Amino acid sequence: MLSGLDHLVVTVTDMTRAVDFYSRVLGLDVRYRDAQRVDLMLGDTALRLHQTDTDIAPTSATPTPGSLDLCLRCQLPLEAFRQHLDALSIDVELGPVDRQGANGPIQSLYLRDPDGNLLEIARPVRQAEKT
Repeated sequence: MLSGLDHLVVTVTDMTRAVDFYSRVLGLDVRYRDAQRVDLMLGDTALRLHQTDTDIAPTSATPTPGSLDLCLRCQLPLEAFRQHLDALSIDVELGPVDRQGANGPIQSLYLRDPDGNLLEIARPVRQAEKT
């Protein structure tokens, strides 16, 4: 019946600050839809930013900044991504740690966006990397 995820809404308190973080820190492409909605492209899926004071309808029952826990796959080795975060003075909360992803073992780093959303940056563990 369903084939994938089109977009996921992230509720933010400050659109400019959120766009800066997701584009500068995570490297996502920005597409401005209108004054109240911005899409951050992740492949063919969008993280759609909505500011807390939006008049867009409908919204979730309790749109709450900082309530999201999102895992994003990383193309870079995690050590290279960590160096990128260090260069930008972005704190890593935890990691790298071993976890289980949707398709098998992953290694992950955890950080937070400016609204406190938990972001897990993950890379699949290949058999050659385990030995």
